[in-house]
Amino acid sequence: MTKQPNGILETALYVDDLNAAEGFYGGLVKLERVSRDGNRSVFYRCGQGMLLIFNPDESRISRGEGKAPVHGASGAGHVCFSISNEEMDTWRNRFQAAGVEIERDLRWPNGARSLYVRDPAGNSIEFAEPQLWGFEP
Repeated sequence: MTKQPNGILETALYVDDLNAAEGFYGGLVKLERVSRDGNRSVFYRCGQGMLLIFNPDESRISRGEGKAPVHGASGAGHVCFSISNEEMDTWRNRFQAAGVEIERDLRWPNGARSLYVRDPAGNSIEFAEPQLWGFEP
């Protein structure tokens, strides 16, 4: 019997300006950049997972056999980063100091807190406590 997956290895977002994405994810969010492929993609390590940032105009072009299939999306995507309650105000202050609007600061019915901002491409970026989904901090 096949077991269920034990985690999400990759999450992908789509942006039209990889340089602006690098400023946000590598500069402001401080993720470790693993690689960049021209104007096609930039990849970041986040804990035990990877955040893949693609330019949809480039990722919709086939690169041939032995390469990942074409893919892309339009419209705003969403990703949520796991942070502790103690870190929440530090992130809020970091975004405000950088001129990034805090779209929402929520306290959920189970007591977990989420902070929402938008990346330069308009993707919804959430920073939340693991307890939001019943995970231990």
